[in-house]
Amino acid sequence: MVRVMLCAAVIAAACFANNLQADEKNGECLAEGDPIGAFYVTKVAGAEDDGVEAGQELCYRCRYGGRPMVMVFARKNSEKLNQLVGKLDKAVASHSDNQLKSFVTLVGADTETLKKEASKLASSTSVKGVPVVIAKDNENGPRNYKLDSKADVTVVIANNSQVVSNQTYTADDVDADAVIAAVEKAIK
Repeated sequence: MVRVMLCAAVIAAACFANNLQADEKNGECLAEGDPIGAFYVTKVAGAEDDGVEAGQELCYRCRYGGRPMVMVFARKNSEKLNQLVGKLDKAVASHSDNQLKSFVTLVGADTETLKKEASKLASSTSVKGVPVVIAKDNENGPRNYKLDSKADVTVVIANNSQVVSNQTYTADDVDADAVIAAVEKAIK
């Protein structure tokens, strides 16, 4: 019995190690049609009426289920990012009948700096329907999303729990109009 359990543990460990290696080798970000996985965040600001308190840990992706959603992952703040967040806030409000949801996740090495940046982003954009959060895996974002470490901003648009669009930008080249056009296409 002990031998069987030991063998099972060794096999499980080997499979886990192979999956880790596969993830590291496969540097591609999520692509159209890929399922979106769960990941945990801490809400910092924004979306004051969504029933989630600042400081609360949760999985917004899980909370939103299969609804259409826009997930923004940002390593660097910029005026272009602020414009995108403002337009997403308006899109969420105007597409409430489609149950469109969005959230912005800041990623980086220093949690305290991220919290300050998240508060600043939320207040400078006056978001009402878009929470600004930091990921539990805050340095590079959720591992299963395979975010491009060279991109300042990654926008993942999903519907029915699958990726519809994945766009990456430098902080100063965020194309809010292109994102909103992709959102409009995703909810139709």
